[in-house]
Amino acid sequence: MKTLIHLASCIGAIFLLQALLPQDVHYANVTVALTTGVILWLINILIRPIIKVITLPITLLTLGLFSLVINTLMVMLADYLVDAISFGGFLPSFFLALMVSVLQVVLSGLFHENH
Repeated sequence: MKTLIHLASCIGAIFLLQALLPQDVHYANVTVALTTGVILWLINILIRPIIKVITLPITLLTLGLFSLVINTLMVMLADYLVDAISFGGFLPSFFLALMVSVLQVVLSGLFHENH
């Protein structure tokens, strides 16, 4: 269930960000947004843990705030990998990373999922 919550959070955040920032988020069609959500999910489960271990000293020095930068960079990587979507730079990517995190917490709470 946790895997589905994380996947739904990645996909849902893309649609939510496009609704909130239509001037910054552009994609060709719904399939592209769904595909990008899956790619973002894969990046978050495969690449992000490695990056977090490598950047652990910086994260500790910033009291965990650097993890927001890491999450934003993972969103920007997904943006780079999918040509048919654009998140509009660092700030919209930062908001998308925050939305993914918030949606994960909300969906976990709705489905009584333990963290």
